[in-house]
Amino acid sequence: MLNSNAFNYVDVLTKAADASWTRENIITNNIANVDTVGYKRKDLDFESVLRTQLKQGDYDSLDDKINNVNLSKLNPEPFSDTESYSYRLDGNNVDIDVEQVELASEQLKYQALTTSINNQFSRMRDVIK
Repeated sequence: MLNSNAFNYVDVLTKAADASWTRENIITNNIANVDTVGYKRKDLDFESVLRTQLKQGDYDSLDDKINNVNLSKLNPEPFSDTESYSYRLDGNNVDIDVEQVELASEQLKYQALTTSINNQFSRMRDVIK
């Protein structure tokens, strides 16, 4: 059997795209609950989970770090943002303007990630040809 690390970048990018998709859904849910009394916004932080995994081990190059990432630990959990102050009397801390900016940003991030995945497969296809 051929042992190759060719898919390691794709695997990490796929985990990132999955997290981005999940975060989009969470932000959309925040927007839907903008008028729900007492609702606390939720979020997901994939970047800090990835950063922590990339710091594991004593590797010099990014390739080595990616090759040694434990994919099973790249599963961030959604959290409730109870730290944000609520400027509303009903206890809701969703700021519709912030959520809309975060949603647009996350949509761009997701598009960039899926483009990167497609580019990796295109490179692999070119090598095979």
